[in-house]
Formats: sequence, C-alpha cells, structure tokens
Amino acid sequence: MPGSRVIVVLRAHSGRLNGLMISLDVVFSAAILIGFFFVFPRVSGLSEGAEWVMTPQLMATLLVACLAWPLTLQQLGLYESQRMMPLDQVLTRLIVAGMTATLLLTAVAFASKAAVGPRFPLLFGAVQFVLLTGERLAILTALRWLRTFGRNTRNVLIVGSGPRAAAVQELIRVHPEWGLAIVGFADEEEGPVDPDIPSDRCHKLIDMPRLLRDEVVDDVIIACPRSMLSELLPVVAACGSAGVPFTLLADIFGDYLPSPSVTRFGSMAALRFAPVDHNATELAVKRGLDIVGAAGALLLTAPVILTAGLLVRATSPGPIFFRQIRCGLNGRQFSLLKLRTMCVDAEAQREGLMHLNEMDGPAFKLGDDPRITRIGRILRRHSIDELPQLWNVLMGEMSLVGPRPPLPHEVAQYETFEQRRLSMRPGLTCAWQVSGRNGISRFDEWVRMDLEYIDTWSLGNDLRILLKTIPAVLRGTGV
Repeated sequence: MPGSRVIVVLRAHSGRLNGLMISLDVVFSAAILIGFFFVFPRVSGLSEGAEWVMTPQLMATLLVACLAWPLTLQQLGLYESQRMMPLDQVLTRLIVAGMTATLLLTAVAFASKAAVGPRFPLLFGAVQFVLLTGERLAILTALRWLRTFGRNTRNVLIVGSGPRAAAVQELIRVHPEWGLAIVGFADEEEGPVDPDIPSDRCHKLIDMPRLLRDEVVDDVIIACPRSMLSELLPVVAACGSAGVPFTLLADIFGDYLPSPSVTRFGSMAALRFAPVDHNATELAVKRGLDIVGAAGALLLTAPVILTAGLLVRATSPGPIFFRQIRCGLNGRQFSLLKLRTMCVDAEAQREGLMHLNEMDGPAFKLGDDPRITRIGRILRRHSIDELPQLWNVLMGEMSLVGPRPPLPHEVAQYETFEQRRLSMRPGLTCAWQVSGRNGISRFDEWVRMDLEYIDTWSLGNDLRILLKTIPAVLRGTGV
C-alpha cells in the first residue's frame, strides 16, 4: 500500500524530519532578518546612506537572531510530535519561545554593543514571533483537519481488552484530529474482556511478534490491568526488537499517580513521578520575568513606598517596615517584608483575637481588625503595604504570581494534601486575591484555588492574574 510505505518512511526518518524543520526555521528567521533590514533600516541601525560593516559583535547578534528561536523551540519539545497536544498549550510554548528568544537577542545585542538600533531586538522578536507562530499554527490546524478525513494517520496496537483498553478506544474515537487508527488489541484472554472491544480484532499476546511484523504499527499502547504486569516482558521485548515505541498508561499504578518523566538514577534508567512537574525552561522564563518585573516595579514604586513609609512613621510609633517569618518553596522559611500597618504589639494581641477569626482552618483573618492603624487601613485597601515584597521577589524568595506565603504555625496544622501549596514559589499576588479576598472565608476554598493554580500553571495564566491585579488594587478589592 502506498500509504503504508509513506508511514514507514516517515517513521524511519523522523529524526531527519525534525532536523529539516529546525533548518527551515533557521532559514525563515534569516529571511525575516534580511527583510527586516530592508523594511526597517533605521530601526535596524542603518541611517540613510550609511554603510553596513560586518563586525564580530554584529555577527554574534545576527546569529542569535537566527538561532535563538529554533533552539528554544527544541528545548520546549516543539520539534517533537504535537499530534495530541492541545493548540492552546502549543501557543503557550510558542509565546515562551518568542519571549526567551527576544530576551536572548536583547542581552547579546546589549552586551556586545553591536551596531544595531536600540529597538531592533524587540521589534525583530515581535515580527519573528508573529510570522513563525502564524505559520506553525496554520500548519498544525491544517494537519488536524486532514486527519479527520483519514490522512496523515498513525497506527496503534493496544495491549489489553478490558475497561482501560475500551477507554483508550473511546478517546481515540472522539479525537479524530489525532489521526490514530487502531489496528488491533492483544491480550492473554481468548476474547475481549470488555464488550465494547470488537472480538474480530483481538489477538493473543503470544502473537505480538507476528503482529509487529505483518502490520504497520507506529505505536503500542499498553492499557492492561495491574494483574498483567508480569506478562508485559514479552511485549516490551517484542517492541524493542521491532523498533516500535510503546506507551504505558501510568494509571495502571493507581488513579492518583502524577505524570511520569524519564530520567536516570546513576547508570540506571528510571521513571520519576512528580506531583508538580512544570517545564524547566518555562520556569526559568518565569524567574527571569520576576527579576525584570520586580526590579522595574521597585524603581517605579520607590516614591510611593517612601511616601507611605513617612506616613507610617508620622502617624504611629514604631518601625516603618514589618518583618515576618513565612514559609516559601517546599517550606523553606524566609523573612517577608511589608510596610507596617498595625500597632507595634500586634503579634502579642493576636491570641486574644482568635475567637473573632473569620477564616476557618489554620489561617487567621479579621475584617475589622482593631490592631490596624488609620494609615495602615488605607495602605491595605490598595495593597501598598505589600510593595516592599518586590524585594523578596528580587531575592528569589517569592515570585510575582503564586500562592501567598503562609506562617509556620499555619503550615504545622496543614493536612497532607494542603502541603502541596508549598510546591511552588509563593507570590506577591494570586488567583484568590484578584477574585476579592473579602469574598473568601473558607480555608478549603482558598487551598482549592491555590492547588488549581499550581496544577494548571502556565505563563499565560500568570499574565492574566497580573492584569487582573491592577484593577483590583485600584478598586481596593484586593484586601
């Protein structure tokens, strides 16, 4: 069959195709760069009638302009198959790639003092992002459309014929854009265990080598019950011998097992199951944005902090700043910095106010707290007292966005699942703050929102929370 031959060729040369995609992105980036110098000569650093001299500094900058984008895409796994990756996740990674490539180009141009205009890195990065992202999304959309008509398909063999195998079959049926075709099921039983599995497509496990030899199989999906684990060695051996990749569904070990990642323990191959496992490159970009954002915000808000500090000192005896020990990433303690909004002996008075606590669970919240000073109430309403925490962000103890850092005695009362709030760096703002802190009095709802933020974290979500923070602060609803 011609289609089968095409599939075999694509599978045999997938590494070369990835290399070709990288080369095309480099060529397209170079073409955009050349066009950019013709369309925007002044932005590029060329005044009318000026000669373009290729210096080592300019060469380094131009190389980064052409290579940063494809190298970042490779680190984010965007040269691997995105057949089953949601388009919004692809777009998020492309945004991360664009930001990273632009930051690298800006850093190299600035450090090398290349003969380019100061606006060149940002404008070139924007043009490169729009054109290459548009091209990639158009290709992905076209491919997914073609797969719904049976084109560009990949054949899968499912090991198992029970409920797990039936669930995989249904998932493939409702996602025709994945382009997956089931060639059969292999089980140790004579017939299918689940009635939804067609009996005429069931085979015995002992027939695996023959199936891999006679059928075009691009992937083997192991969707068997836990009781069959001891029978999987021949399956793995057959796939290894035939050079066919296999996918083991992790829920075979339990419904609450997190997604695994392949790693090594010394010289041994291993699977790592991390409940919170975010992309390392995206986390690095998040940290870079924290540094840039916190540094810029500190410069912009320095007059506000200074004025507020003078008002604190003038209206209430005691220090301007208030330091409090909080728990950060994985429970590490740090000193959180705030403008003082309470009387000096506020901590000593806390025990006597516990019976007025409006928040259930270990957290303490009191809307009409008598310990708050007059100026402190104003600072709190507009979150001005939180601005010194930008220094904590700059020092790496906090992030711009993340779960709010709890007190050590609160953490001591956490249930086991609540400790997962500490699995991400705490933030200056978070989802429950921009939703209006006064509207949330249940600790379990607070925890639920934080855990949902952690489980669905993305740079795009951080940006949405930051954009919602500004109007919440201006309206005074973030208190």
